[in-house]
Amino acid sequence: KRSACFIEHLSNSQTLEVLHTKGLLSLRFALTPEENIHCQHGIFFQDGQRKVDYVLTYHMKKPGGSRSGRQSMYMLTERAVARSLRRVPHMLSEHHRHQQAKRAKDSATLQAPAEVQTSFLGDAFNGHEDQKAFRREEFEGKLRDMGLELEKDEDANVSGVGFLKIHAPWNVLCREAEFMKLKLPTKKVYEVKKSRGVVEKISTLISKILEPLHPQFEELTWKLVCLSQLLYEEWANYSVFYKYQPIGLVRKYFGEKIGLYFAWLGLYTQMLIPASLVGIIVFLYGCATVNDDIPSMEICHPKTNITMCPQCDQVCSYWKLSTACGTARASHLFDNPATVFFSIFMALWAAMFMEHWKRRQMRLNYEWDLTGFEDEEVSEPKDHPRAEYEFRVMQKSMRKDRKSQHKEEKLTCQDRLPAYMTNIVMMLLMIGVTFAILFGVILYRISMKAALHMSSSPITRNNVQLTVKTTAAIINLVVILILDEVYGAFARWLTVLEAPKTEKSFEERLIFKTFILKFFNAFTPIIYIAFFRGRLVGRPGSYLYLSESYRMEECAHGGCLMELCIQLSITMLGKQLIQNNLFEIGVPKLKKLIRYIRSKQGAFQEEERQKKLQRYEIDHFLEPFGGLTPEYMEMIIQFGFVTLFVASFPLAPLFALLNNIIEIRLDAKKFVAELRRPVAARAQDIGIWYNILRGVAKVAVIINAFVISFTSDFIPRMVYQYMYSPDGSMHGFVNHTLSYFNTSHFQEGKETMDPLLLGYPVDICRYKDYREPPWSETPYEISKEFWTVLAVRLAFVIVFQNVVMLMNDIVDWLIPDIPKDTSLQIHKEKILLVDLFMKEEQCIILALMTNHCVPLILIKYIIRVAYCHSRHTVHI
Repeated sequence: KRSACFIEHLSNSQTLEVLHTKGLLSLRFALTPEENIHCQHGIFFQDGQRKVDYVLTYHMKKPGGSRSGRQSMYMLTERAVARSLRRVPHMLSEHHRHQQAKRAKDSATLQAPAEVQTSFLGDAFNGHEDQKAFRREEFEGKLRDMGLELEKDEDANVSGVGFLKIHAPWNVLCREAEFMKLKLPTKKVYEVKKSRGVVEKISTLISKILEPLHPQFEELTWKLVCLSQLLYEEWANYSVFYKYQPIGLVRKYFGEKIGLYFAWLGLYTQMLIPASLVGIIVFLYGCATVNDDIPSMEICHPKTNITMCPQCDQVCSYWKLSTACGTARASHLFDNPATVFFSIFMALWAAMFMEHWKRRQMRLNYEWDLTGFEDEEVSEPKDHPRAEYEFRVMQKSMRKDRKSQHKEEKLTCQDRLPAYMTNIVMMLLMIGVTFAILFGVILYRISMKAALHMSSSPITRNNVQLTVKTTAAIINLVVILILDEVYGAFARWLTVLEAPKTEKSFEERLIFKTFILKFFNAFTPIIYIAFFRGRLVGRPGSYLYLSESYRMEECAHGGCLMELCIQLSITMLGKQLIQNNLFEIGVPKLKKLIRYIRSKQGAFQEEERQKKLQRYEIDHFLEPFGGLTPEYMEMIIQFGFVTLFVASFPLAPLFALLNNIIEIRLDAKKFVAELRRPVAARAQDIGIWYNILRGVAKVAVIINAFVISFTSDFIPRMVYQYMYSPDGSMHGFVNHTLSYFNTSHFQEGKETMDPLLLGYPVDICRYKDYREPPWSETPYEISKEFWTVLAVRLAFVIVFQNVVMLMNDIVDWLIPDIPKDTSLQIHKEKILLVDLFMKEEQCIILALMTNHCVPLILIKYIIRVAYCHSRHTVHI
């Protein structure tokens, strides 16, 4: 299989794993293990000259019974390999190779007929192993036909595993380079001269200031030193966390697809720096103005004598509003006018991040020669059908008549209809499971609040709200972590049922399903607290109940924004610390330890094992590469935490920044030292992830508008200050938002069991809502203030959404997708190519004018130059 980085991969030692049918053969592709200093150890053939470029591994399951059968099977394999290694594949014809293989098998069979007969008759297991060995030899023969040189190592120190070392000669590399149409520059670098203006001088000064942040190595250094060792020292090292990533070396060692991921992650981390600074400023503004907040001062004032209605039935009693002083002051840290500005800033930040990434991506495409990669994919599609898809097509063709078998079969929508229906039903079922668990957590909060109010400890009763909120958030976190793994497995199973045709289609469908399930899993509790909790409560004397026993929970007097902040912070920090960091390093190490123990090598000490095993044998214990989907997914979910509910948690960008600084080096170390080196793949962009990012950024604008309007007290405060306040200040806002209730109107059996807890009987209590008092003509009906506030809230959502969307479009229009220097560079290269073609054509015309006889080679050259002139490319 040709890859765009074929030369780069075959020029470095690596081990690779691609499983074929039923464990027949595995191709393992790994990087250097921890022994980076021993870069030249164990990577050559027995002759010490030919370098090992790939290592094929396969399992050798030895039967326990027939020893002669095993000897017979190995005799067939070893003799065929020995003859194949002695011949030159590209000098033998196909017919001659088949005849030689046939004579070799006949000769081997004649030498040991009794042993082979005993093996097949005595143990059917040996027959299966012989079939697998034959198919391996057939696969190896195809590799030799491609010009690759092979050498077997079945006497390895890893029990039950055989290794097949592969070397790619220089002529094979040159041939594949021609097939892939790799371009070579006519000059080393094309430099575009710039005018030394103020902007250029500032850019030069910034480059000199940031020079210490770049990795310190020269081109000659990484050519002489092992590339993986250099990446380990200058990239996969926590001590260089402040430096830029060597993206060029990452791309050279792992390929463009992984290089683009780390380039995107690095840019995302850099863009979090200004967002974190602004978030810190907003938080400090809340801390500085908390003593000047009039509503919280009114709540905390010792002379405040407002009696509130019970928060639950029977076990809860009346309480003073002044006891909510701490919650009200803490809510001001996140619910202040600066959060509105921060929401607008983060919406523009997301738009600028997307535009900045498009520019960075175009620059990398130019530097990595990927500008015409998409056109090559269209003209020469390289995505071959998946084996599962071909198997389904084969099953379909076998069910039809023989007359229609000459037609090209494919899976239609009708064939996939059962899989589509299964996908829809299972997706809805999984989302329903998420809502069911959320319902269970709601019941936990309601029952736990009632139980804690019955406690005899005054400390417990005074901290009921904090205890219930924190424990419920931790339960939600544990459930989210568990369901993330379950949903990931379900998404893969559902995608396999669909049987997508290509690997690209399979990956995109898997990503979409996984994102939908994990998005609902992570954000459903947060959405409930932000938009539903405290909205469907009712009023005293007419509360809403779940199952006629559990009264719907209310928000604290400071609003649900504080509870939303607690839930968001615990979920975000827990996922980053446990799932993204501990699991990423702990799980591969644990799997590596289990694989090492199962290989029966655990009896050796570590030092003896390092001396005894070859380098590719050590790589056999590394964890296989599972794709970039988990890496992208955790960053996309984090991007959702940073943008979707940032109005309630301004410190989210800061925690994301701190996590990503560690995440970059953690992923780098995992790729370099913990995982087998993946097969490099060319890619021009990050694929469907960019569309998901744009979708999350659009949804973030709408969600933040609703959070500011309906979750925070920003709109009610503005309405009171400019419409109802007698002096235009916030004095009297708390009393304005509280309604009156006559305690004699409680339903029978729902009144409190301790009405004298405050030391005096209570006739009138207050609750947070806009309703008419009990002495009005329409008692407990919604007042006109409620409709006024609701109208302003909806108007704010519409205005906020449209203004921010317009500003995003302006940012998109102002920032070009292609950087100016890159555009000038491409334009100048095209001019140089045209000049080169014109000079060559003039030389040919001059030669034709001097010589009347035109050689055939010149005619071919004229045609080639004309073709290249039309394509604007030079093939060297």
